[in-house]
Amino acid sequence: HRILIVDDEEATRLLLARIITNDIKAEVSLAGTCEQALRLAGNFAYDAILLDLMMPGIGGYGVLREIRSSSPNMATPVIIVSVLSDEETVARCKRAGANAYVVKPVERKSLVHTVKAEIAGRKHPRKHHKE
Repeated sequence: HRILIVDDEEATRLLLARIITNDIKAEVSLAGTCEQALRLAGNFAYDAILLDLMMPGIGGYGVLREIRSSSPNMATPVIIVSVLSDEETVARCKRAGANAYVVKPVERKSLVHTVKAEIAGRKHPRKHHKE
């Protein structure tokens, strides 16, 4: 599996990458900016995308909208990983096309379970997994 991790904080990118490579045995691509994320997502189809919301530029919402509107990843599971945990933010992300939502600080087992479930459920793009 190939997973794109998008977060403007390097420590978070590296932590998520370590969890994904160790527990899921997936190959990861890292993006530290919205522009980099869109470039990678525009050129390669991933099995899942982990996306931070609060980033400079168009932000996570903008990246999500762009990915869902036209990219090889229109149907790729997008898992939001954010410090924001209010119901309105979660609902807004789901409406924008996010498949799942994980709150930072990330709980390793929960993240791994969510990513595995989303990759497994990819054959059914309309299916949403609840934590």
